[in-house]
Amino acid sequence: MLLSVFNYVWLVALFCLVPAGVLWLCRKYPILDKIGPVMILYAIGLVIANIPMPAEIVKLQGIIPTIMIPLAIPMMLFGCTFKTSEISLQARIIASGVISVSLAVVGGYLLFGKDLPQGAEIGGMLAGKCTGGTLNAVALKESLHIDNLTYLSITIYDIIICFLYFVFLLGGGIRLFRWLYGEKTRLNISEEDAAEIKREMAAVKENPYKGLNSKKGYTQMGKILCLTIFVVVVSFGLAYLVGWLAGADLANFMNEKKGGWFMAPFILAITTLGIGFSFWKPVRKLHRSYDLGMYLIYIFSLAIASMADLSNLRIMENLHIIAFLSFAIFVSLFIHAIICRFLKVNADSMVISSVAFINSPPFVPMISNAMKNRAALVTGISSGLIGYAVGNYLGILIAKLLHLL
Repeated sequence: MLLSVFNYVWLVALFCLVPAGVLWLCRKYPILDKIGPVMILYAIGLVIANIPMPAEIVKLQGIIPTIMIPLAIPMMLFGCTFKTSEISLQARIIASGVISVSLAVVGGYLLFGKDLPQGAEIGGMLAGKCTGGTLNAVALKESLHIDNLTYLSITIYDIIICFLYFVFLLGGGIRLFRWLYGEKTRLNISEEDAAEIKREMAAVKENPYKGLNSKKGYTQMGKILCLTIFVVVVSFGLAYLVGWLAGADLANFMNEKKGGWFMAPFILAITTLGIGFSFWKPVRKLHRSYDLGMYLIYIFSLAIASMADLSNLRIMENLHIIAFLSFAIFVSLFIHAIICRFLKVNADSMVISSVAFINSPPFVPMISNAMKNRAALVTGISSGLIGYAVGNYLGILIAKLLHLL
């Protein structure tokens, strides 16, 4: 009994503290920062999965993802500032992104995904992933009941394919799109944009968790946690109400093995309330909420990767998944490019919004720097934040649509 308790304690400490160590290493060593904490945590998780571990880890692997995602989504959305400036540009970018991802996922499903187990659910997750990145992928994994091994396989393939995606953009893709659009690098920016860019770059370089170990930091964390729990509880009630109004078997409403469909309305309710609270001024002052939510995603990433026995990752049997994922990413990029050209969106905004949609805002500064166009930074981050907001809705909608095909 004592040994079991001890195992739970040190395993919980492992999942909660390893991300902090990885973040410290990424700040200390630039080469690790370029790889990114999520990829490093996946690698560590794979090591954990393939070495002897106490049996208690299995229960934690089931509990941690279930807790982390409902808490992370509202926290990250609280910290999103949805700007009213450049509304026309952002509207065109978002419309293009949603249309291009939808067409690419539907096409990929018809070509590669129709015969896959959970093919429609995988398509829905890819639609959300290619609109808002990791946050939407993990949320849709839960709401669409995609099994852990399938999710982890997709994640590992996604890392490889997204690496090739970046190789294409940095190796000549940016220049190609500028040439096709007939544009050159934009060097002249307004003083207002320059100030905003300076703030964004400072935020990227700053340790986001600095100052939390203080009275002020504890107070802010307490407010964020209380508001998050409120959102989760209300969302739980709304999801249950949806089930009651729809005449669902409420006894099995949360049991996916018996046809339960609780998670979809639950995640959508959390997303909607998170967006709504982000417009409330007192909530916008909780400037660490996004980073706290991201830390929960880091814990989730480590936990989900720790389930992966590499002997079960049968690459040859998963060629359809790899093809589906590759098709969704690269075809959505090129459809996005065509639509943006038609809608008179400039090449740099098109490229950086694609990066924000597919990989999430943390990857935007790298591409902005490679473009030598700092003005694109704000556009990219804004697009990614809106992608976070719409990705869950789009993913569930696409999954339902694919079931009809």
